[in-house]
Amino acid sequence: MSMKDQTLGCAAGIVLGCGCFFGGAAQAQSTIEPPAEPTAPTTSPATELPSTESPAVESEPSSSDEPLNLAPETVEQSPVLQRWLEEIPDVRSDIRNDPSFRTKLQVGYSFFPSSDSTSGFVVSVDDVFIGDTPLTVSADYQQNFRGDRTAYGADLHYYVLPLGSYVNLSPIVGYRHADSADDYSIDGANLGVRFRFVPSRTSAADVTVDQSWVVGDREGLSVTHLNFGYAVTSNLRLSTDLEWQSTADEGDSRVGVNLEWLL
Repeated sequence: MSMKDQTLGCAAGIVLGCGCFFGGAAQAQSTIEPPAEPTAPTTSPATELPSTESPAVESEPSSSDEPLNLAPETVEQSPVLQRWLEEIPDVRSDIRNDPSFRTKLQVGYSFFPSSDSTSGFVVSVDDVFIGDTPLTVSADYQQNFRGDRTAYGADLHYYVLPLGSYVNLSPIVGYRHADSADDYSIDGANLGVRFRFVPSRTSAADVTVDQSWVVGDREGLSVTHLNFGYAVTSNLRLSTDLEWQSTADEGDSRVGVNLEWLL
């Protein structure tokens, strides 16, 4: 074999070898699959998360709206319960405006030291309220058993402070007649002032001071009246009266022990 033939054979072998190499590489590349694209995770109905919203809870009725389970006889025996069951009162307003004293009907024994130490009696009604106003009416009659010492009259009182106060004041406007044997006989307008101290409400105990002047035709009369009263039951009281009457020339006094019924 000549040199030329050997050279051609080597060249043909090199060409065939390169063709086989590139053909195998292309075949291998075509068999490689591209990477799969990631897909969004899906959740099945069985794996769904529970809702975070809590179920609505029905509000329970307030205990204040529930009726009180009280025996009927308990309610009947308690005016306070009856009032609270009908309507809740304004306690503060009641304490301020509800009168700290009550109307009184009085009957008592009187001793007249200046009229020969004679004895007598007194009857009166004190603080009869006119409606729901602070205006009251009072009246009294007193006499000794000998009949030569008498006094009577009627007055209006208008309390200027709240009726529930422990201390109160009122002007006195009325009429009064006073007769003391042959010493004087005066009648006319009675003008003055009343001071009342109530340490215990609803007339359980109180002190009342009245100072007034009777304007007569010829002369005037000064009347000072002091009363101490305290309750022995819810409707019954005992009281003591001290009274002084005086004109420009004469003077009289009276001491009384009384039984009072609270109305």
